[in-house]
Amino acid sequence: MRRLASVAVLALALGVTAVGLVTAEANAGAAYDSPYTYEQTFGTALRLVRVDLGMKVTEKDVEHGYILFEYTSPESGKRVSQGSIEIVGAKRGVHVAVQLPSMPQYHEQMILDGLVKKLSTEHGEPPRREAPPAPAPVPDAGPDGSAAD
Repeated sequence: MRRLASVAVLALALGVTAVGLVTAEANAGAAYDSPYTYEQTFGTALRLVRVDLGMKVTEKDVEHGYILFEYTSPESGKRVSQGSIEIVGAKRGVHVAVQLPSMPQYHEQMILDGLVKKLSTEHGEPPRREAPPAPAPVPDAGPDGSAAD
């Protein structure tokens, strides 16, 4: 019985450790919902990576909304990490996700912060989007269940 209890405690401890490792990996990446158009956001992100940050763009696809690049951190010397920016059009703006899997999350956030600032500097206020029309009010059925006229 004592051996069974020891095995159960060990299994529980290993299970908790494995869950902790999985959740740490699930939080990778940083995201931003851009109020600018898809074209403005994609072009600005490309210029940010290539010109402002001086990174080598290894692949880009406007139609499918991604930019792949080689990221070099000022802190890591000449060590190169693979990075990506994904840009997806949505109903009310554009969703941007930055991933640098081998770097701490604050590097991804730094790139997003630079993109937000560059979008504002280059394009000014975001374009106004019309609010979706409010649904028509539904008439009250009234106390007897028949629609009031």
